[in-house]
Amino acid sequence: MEPIGGLLGLLILIADIWAIVQVVKSGADVAIKVIWVLVIVVLPVIGLLAWLLFGPR
Repeated sequence: MEPIGGLLGLLILIADIWAIVQVVKSGADVAIKVIWVLVIVVLPVIGLLAWLLFGPR
């Protein structure tokens, strides 16, 4: 069971890194970028889902 958990963790890490890169590349205000990056780092799964739903376009 442990390899599945490790793989899931790795996929979440990759998705979070991708989301952070997308936030940094976005045209949003710097303060908004910092807030989104912090949310994604502190709450990896919830932050990623929130960014996907409500993040800067």
